[in-house]
Amino acid sequence: MSISPAWSDAVTAAQLFAVDPVGTGGVLLRSRAGPVRDRWLATLRAALPPEQPYRNLPLHIADGRLLGGLDLSATLLAGRPVAERGLLAEADGGVLVVAMAERMQSSTNVYLTAAMDAQETAVERDGLSLRMPARFGVVALDEGLEDEFAPAGLRDRLGFHLDLDQFAWRDTEDFPVQLDDIMAARARLSAIKVESAQIEAICTAAAALGIISLRAPLLAIRAARASAALFDRVVIEQDDLTLAARLVLAPRATVFPQADQPDQAEPPPPEPPPEDNSEENNDQEQQTPDIDKALDEVILAAVKAAMPPGVLEALRASAGRARARSAGKAGQLQKSKKRGRPTGSVRGELRDGSKLNVIETLRAAAPWQPLRRRQAAGRSGSAPRILVEKDDFRIARFKQRTETITIFVVDASGSAALHRLAEAKGAVELLLADCYVRRDQVAMIAFRGSIAEILLPPTRSLARAKRSLAGLPGGGGTPLAAGLDAAFMLADSIKRKGQTPTVIVLTDGRANIARDGAPGRPQAEEDAKASARQFRVAGINAVVIDMSPRPGPQAEAFAKEMDARYLPMPYADANVLAKAVTAATG
Repeated sequence: MSISPAWSDAVTAAQLFAVDPVGTGGVLLRSRAGPVRDRWLATLRAALPPEQPYRNLPLHIADGRLLGGLDLSATLLAGRPVAERGLLAEADGGVLVVAMAERMQSSTNVYLTAAMDAQETAVERDGLSLRMPARFGVVALDEGLEDEFAPAGLRDRLGFHLDLDQFAWRDTEDFPVQLDDIMAARARLSAIKVESAQIEAICTAAAALGIISLRAPLLAIRAARASAALFDRVVIEQDDLTLAARLVLAPRATVFPQADQPDQAEPPPPEPPPEDNSEENNDQEQQTPDIDKALDEVILAAVKAAMPPGVLEALRASAGRARARSAGKAGQLQKSKKRGRPTGSVRGELRDGSKLNVIETLRAAAPWQPLRRRQAAGRSGSAPRILVEKDDFRIARFKQRTETITIFVVDASGSAALHRLAEAKGAVELLLADCYVRRDQVAMIAFRGSIAEILLPPTRSLARAKRSLAGLPGGGGTPLAAGLDAAFMLADSIKRKGQTPTVIVLTDGRANIARDGAPGRPQAEEDAKASARQFRVAGINAVVIDMSPRPGPQAEAFAKEMDARYLPMPYADANVLAKAVTAATG
């Protein structure tokens, strides 16, 4: 039965992870849900002992369920604090499968990675002080699109990075895994030692591949030990190192290792060794790293063979798109008392519309019930079944994304600007048609002659936008500074209201009207640069679209001053412009 080398590596990674789940950290499984991923997970499950914990971590798990703490129902029944284990502690000695890791909450990621580092969880709340062991390996299921990735801290701690999207079902085959072989390898694992020369070779290869993380060589060594144990070896051999480098270092490479440079000059002949210290020279020869150098070259050759030629360029391109889209994908997260995504609770009072978190309030009150019942025994009247006091109140906390408002700043000067204005009008209408999905508002500012004016205040109304934009004239000078000042004031007022502004400037950057309305290109450009710096200082997300027939350096210079993204688009129509704005702002 034939099996593709890439699928063989994926199955081998599952076996190495099964041999040492804690040491290798885990597997980042970048794949959409489907039969290929199910087949790989079934292979991993077959390689793990049935009695070993195998837990699934849901996306929106509560902190109490993740870390453990007070068991509320058991505490109320028993009349004394009863602790419960969290999911991290339940996975001790086994495997934790993280669903949709690319959308995992930051707090969950922090708790998870902290438990991986400390190999235990700590709970200090509700009158409890608990430390529970949490030694586990992680399988992170990353279903993100091209610009969505699992948290960097989690990726760095996972030894194997696999991309199963490269496989079709016909490219995969069932691979029989013998559980007895895995158990025997686990028994041999502790006896396998690594030599300092092998550590040096792995570190040298990681440096040549541009890997800056110190965890990567460590994980590669762990994988090499697991490989030696799996293939019934007593020491780590060269094949184990090359396999570990291919599986651990190759997916993390940021540069291709440089080819050896030809010698520029013939080296001088070696001098004969002196006769009186021959023994010392023999010792030095034994310590020369010739073997290490050869091992480095072997490891690098294995990694290069595992790296497709275009993988690094694609990786850099996808990283750039991720930065560009995440900047304005949605409004900023903001704390809220009334609505949004729950983010826990805090001790407080019921005022200003705060919402009581009933479960957390009961959890805070539960440990004190015996004491409060004794205190209430001498009082008249019947005591309630649960005694809740003011200090027990826990107020729910929420976070919600603020509303995003896109401000178009359009250069309406000159005859050519008439075309740009028409394109901007069309783009505004297209974006407004989609505003309910994007939860956006749109505003528009035009500048021409010596002034700038707000043509369209922030709105979601398409009909209002069409009425405001209809029949707008163009022509005159280019008061770029006035347009940027008007945009900054509007963006600043939006920001003060708790909303998130994004500014889209459509111009050729050829300013010729100064702030005071006087003509003159040098002063106009200086004023425009000063206006552009306001956006950088305030941290307002901005995009500059150069719509001139021949994009020049002026608009790009203003984009740098604004710390904005620069898009030269000399032939764009309304549809292309709307797509570019959507791609730039999310």
